[in-house]
Amino acid sequence: MNYLFTSESVSEGHPDKVADQISDSILDEFLRQDPEAKVACETFCTAGLVVVGGEVQSSAYVDIDRIARETIARIGYTKAEYGFDAASCGIISTIHGQSADINRGVVREDEMNQGAGDQGMMFGYACKNTPDYMPLALYLSHRLLKVLADIRHSGEISYLRPDAKAQFSVEFDGQTHRPLRVHTIVLSTQHDEFDTDDAMHARIEKDVREIVLPRLISSLPAELAALFDGKFILHVNPTGKFVIGGPAGDTGLTGRKIIVDTYGGRGAHGGGAFSGKDPSKVDRSGAYAARWLAKNLVAAGVASECLVQLAYAIGVAEPVSVYVNSYGTGVCSDAEIAVRLRELFDLRPAAIVRRFGLKNPIYAPTAAYGHFGREPYVKDGIQFFGWEKLDAVDLLRSAFELEA
Repeated sequence: MNYLFTSESVSEGHPDKVADQISDSILDEFLRQDPEAKVACETFCTAGLVVVGGEVQSSAYVDIDRIARETIARIGYTKAEYGFDAASCGIISTIHGQSADINRGVVREDEMNQGAGDQGMMFGYACKNTPDYMPLALYLSHRLLKVLADIRHSGEISYLRPDAKAQFSVEFDGQTHRPLRVHTIVLSTQHDEFDTDDAMHARIEKDVREIVLPRLISSLPAELAALFDGKFILHVNPTGKFVIGGPAGDTGLTGRKIIVDTYGGRGAHGGGAFSGKDPSKVDRSGAYAARWLAKNLVAAGVASECLVQLAYAIGVAEPVSVYVNSYGTGVCSDAEIAVRLRELFDLRPAAIVRRFGLKNPIYAPTAAYGHFGREPYVKDGIQFFGWEKLDAVDLLRSAFELEA
């Protein structure tokens, strides 16, 4: 029997994502001035107000007010009528120094023996649903909202406001687990006031059907575009109206969209958020390493679906455990795959940071539309999304004696 699986994403203007982007933009500015900065930056935003808090150990000075306002303006909250405006909202900073008790466990004389910034477990996941090795429902949700954001920023649809959510339900074959068709799409997008609610709803649904969805479908590989068979159910702004949104409609908090940030409910999640945390916090760097391992394992043909778990103890460099679940698709036992990973790769926090260049100011782009499944690129000599590179495929094929 076939089954449905659903994932959602939220736009850059969603209040939780506004908070994530402020936190990561502040982190980037600390790292730009001081690559050794230790930062845990949390943001709360509501109607007319942003509160930034957290712990920092750094020689840098960061203008929190300026960074927050620039981030809010870049997202698109630039009008007082939105109830949250970059120029007029209040900004309060309560950042203080990092606990010396934490710092003594993280900083070592030999950098490679740097301890993990906290205990915990992190997961990475990859599958063959998409060219990016991401779960299909989340992949489509992210891409739909990115198309919507591009249309909004360009002014092509002038009534759009920054806040939005998308959700895809995909039908899968119950035996092969291959995607068969897009079953249901839900899109809620913030908008300007219209003369009447009926006219508003009809106009928005028409534009979604005739502009937004065709733009999405045309951007997809042919095999994924074919999943849109024209019979899908579409819900556009199901409440009928979405004028009040963003931080004026709901408070935003850093780290409250961890499933959107990762795999949309597929695989697993260790519970730790990413945004606002420097890479000594293994919640972030460990999760990036786990995704890199899972993606390269699948790309190498070691498994067609893979979950990797890493676990750490605060102040201890070596992971306390490495776990692999190939869902029965591995070329050998999952235990053997896990042992090989520990033999092949240095998974100490400092080694992960060095491999992916995580002391660089690379985090603001991660804070909306997912930390994974993104295209790696180099800008001004700095690598972004390095954990998405397929640069361990040949090594893994050799280690597991697989043909290219």
